[in-house]
Amino acid sequence: MNKIVVTKFGGSSLASAEQFKKVKNIIEADSNRKYIVPSAPGKRDSNDYKITDLLYLCNTHVKQRIPFDDVFKLISERYLGIVKELNLNFDIQSHLDIVKNTLTKGASDDYAASRGEYLNGLILANFLNADFVDAAEVIIFNESGVYDEEKTQAAMTKKLGNSSRIVIPGFYGAKDNGEIKTFSRGGSDVTGSIVAKSVKADLYENWTDVSGFLMTDPRIVENPKSIEKITYKELRELSYMGASVLHEEAIFPVRDAGIPINIRNTNKPEDKGTLIVDDLSPISYSRTITGIAGKKGFTVIAIEKALLNSEIGFCRRLLSILEMYNVSFENMPSGIDSVSLVIADSELQGKLDKVVEEIKRQCSPDSIEIHPNMALIATVGRGMTKTKGTAGRIFSALAKENINIRMIDQGSSEINILTGVESNDFEASIKAIYREFI
Repeated sequence: MNKIVVTKFGGSSLASAEQFKKVKNIIEADSNRKYIVPSAPGKRDSNDYKITDLLYLCNTHVKQRIPFDDVFKLISERYLGIVKELNLNFDIQSHLDIVKNTLTKGASDDYAASRGEYLNGLILANFLNADFVDAAEVIIFNESGVYDEEKTQAAMTKKLGNSSRIVIPGFYGAKDNGEIKTFSRGGSDVTGSIVAKSVKADLYENWTDVSGFLMTDPRIVENPKSIEKITYKELRELSYMGASVLHEEAIFPVRDAGIPINIRNTNKPEDKGTLIVDDLSPISYSRTITGIAGKKGFTVIAIEKALLNSEIGFCRRLLSILEMYNVSFENMPSGIDSVSLVIADSELQGKLDKVVEEIKRQCSPDSIEIHPNMALIATVGRGMTKTKGTAGRIFSALAKENINIRMIDQGSSEINILTGVESNDFEASIKAIYREFI
C-alpha cells in the first residue's frame, strides 16, 4: 500500500532555478510525495532579498503614495529569471501584472505578503507538471480571521481529488468572502501541517537548508551533534526557548493526528534529518538529554514573605496584578517563604515600577528584589525522566565555570530543567551544559 507524504519546501529551497531543480529531483525520487507546499523565494545569498519582504515594501510604498516600480522590478526579475532558466513555456508575466495592478489599487497587507507563495506555486506546478490548487480555495478562515478547521477539511476533501501530484502554496488562505488571510511569518509550515492532517498523511516532510535539529545553537557551540529523533513535546520545549527550525504552530495539527514530521535538507537530501514523533512513541535514548536552548532578556522579581506558604490567596493576588497591567510571565518558581516572577523585558517596558508598587500595596512582602539582565536556559530530554542526578550535573557543570545560578525549575513532566543565569553568562552556560552531557 502506497504511503501519503506531504512535502513542504522553505524559501531557501526555492530561492533560484538551481534550487527548483533540486526540489524536482527530491519529489520525483519518491512517488509517495503527492502534496507539495512551497514557500516564497528566500535569499540566494546574504546580500539578497526575500520576496515576501519586497512585497511588504511595495504595499508600504502604495500606502505612502510612493512609486514602487523599482521594488516590484526586483520581484519580477526574480520570477522571470527562474522561469527562463528552467526553460518553461509559462506566462508568469501575466500573473505578475495582475499582482502589480492589485497592489496599485490598494491591496491588503495579507494579499501582498501571500503573492510570493502564490507565484512560486504556479511556477513549481508547471515545472513538475502537477496540478495547482490555490490555497485560498482550501485553507479557510472565519470572518474574524481565525482558522476554520472544519470548513478547511470540507474544502480539501472536495478539491484534492485523484491527481497524481498537487501543489498548494503555503502561508495563506482566505475568508468565505474571498479576502486573503495569512498565517504569521513562517506560516508555510502551518499550511503543510494542515494539509498533512487533512489528507491523513503518513509523513510530513519539511525541507529546509539544515539537516534537521542540532542539539544546541551552532553559533554558541561549534559543530553540535544533530538530533535523530525527538518527540513533539521535546520540540515544543526547545522551540519555545528559541530553537527555530520549524514554525511552532505547525506542530499542533500533525501532533493531534499522530503524523511524524521529518526535517530534511534540500541541499543534502541524502541526510536523514530529524524525525519528530508522537510523545507516546517508544524511543531508545543513547543520551540523557535531547537538546539545549535558551533566551536572553528577562527580569526576575524575587519576593519574600514569612509564612508565605500558609497565606491563602497570595499567589492569586500576585498574578492578578500582572493581569491588571497586561503582563504575562514565563516562569514562577517558589519556596516556603519566597516566590519569583520571571518576566520577559518586552512585557515590562514602562510597567516595572508600577507592578512592583502594586505588589507592595496588595501583598505586603517583607522584601522585593529586582534582577535584570537575566537569561533562561532549557535543558530538554525525555531521557531525563529515567536518569538520576541530571540536575546535579547541571549545577556541577555551571559551578566549574564559576557561573552563579539565579533560578532553577523542573516542570511536572520532568523533561525540561530550566536554569536562570546572568545574561553575560548565557553562552558560557550553554557550552558548559553541552560539554557535561555530550
